[in-house]
Amino acid sequence: MTRWGILGPGRIAHKFAQDLLTLPDAQLYAVASTNQQRAEEFASAYGAPHAFGSYEELLTLPDLDVVYVATPHIKHHENALMLLNGGVSVLGEKPFAMNSEQVRDMVDLARAKGVFLMEALWSRFMPGIEKALALVQAGAIGKVVSVKANFGFKAPFSPEGRLFDKALGGGSLLDIGIYPLFLSYLILGKPTGVKASAIFGSTGVDEQCGMVLTYSDGAIALLDSTLQAQTDCIGLIQGETGQIRIHSRFHETMGVTLVRENEEPTEFDFTRTTHGYDYEARHVMQCLAEGRTESPLWSLDDSLNLMALLDAVRAEAGIVYDSHQSSKGALL
Repeated sequence: MTRWGILGPGRIAHKFAQDLLTLPDAQLYAVASTNQQRAEEFASAYGAPHAFGSYEELLTLPDLDVVYVATPHIKHHENALMLLNGGVSVLGEKPFAMNSEQVRDMVDLARAKGVFLMEALWSRFMPGIEKALALVQAGAIGKVVSVKANFGFKAPFSPEGRLFDKALGGGSLLDIGIYPLFLSYLILGKPTGVKASAIFGSTGVDEQCGMVLTYSDGAIALLDSTLQAQTDCIGLIQGETGQIRIHSRFHETMGVTLVRENEEPTEFDFTRTTHGYDYEARHVMQCLAEGRTESPLWSLDDSLNLMALLDAVRAEAGIVYDSHQSSKGALL
């Protein structure tokens, strides 16, 4: 039995907790919030025996195996360092932190202490995404020439809300633009060139962001994110001899279509009854059982590379968070 803690009982944490209930070898063991009542209500809803009104109290549980950090972006670095210094394994929500230097802090500490750390890039563990990657690697569509992906929804405007408040790390890029970037990185690796542009709203956050990435082998990625409109949220991997369509919403897809020249399309179905957080939770539990300190599927180097991409896009598009800029600029 893996005993889980949750730090930050917000909307995503509820979904994560619901999916933990479907895993027979997982237990939600503790919940920590800055509000004792909120922690107790969350713990009661999912049968957790411990509820704390401060994050630090999680460190008082010697039998806690791993903590899922689901606080706002700007707190990920601070929260992860606290847990790692206490010897507690961490699954930290995306974006892993606010810039590459913060991620480097986390990675260096985890490796120095030999404590498990992984970014909660849940899409990496979705069966549909794994299938798309396997098809590419098997040469099913020949050489990849382009990746196209978009993620957009019409967010109700709230100046104090997480999505629109710069002080909370708001904006489309860090919240949802990370998913198209992740897909391009997963399929094509690190680019040699990054171009990006953003549209800023009244609160100063990027409400739209467009990205063009180029690669040494001649491939290109066309990516965008928006808080202003509902988009089709499809991922398209184009190869010289076919294409792979990752059905909407691609980051949590339940279907993939393979289209090859002179052949009927092949459909792959990955219907599920959970939100999909159980896949990453199961992977973390497997890593812990095997004594691993990082994932072989989404390594800490992968997280560093993805954050370097986010930094590069921010530098290109002029997306600035005053107290969370990398002093070294874009570290691509």
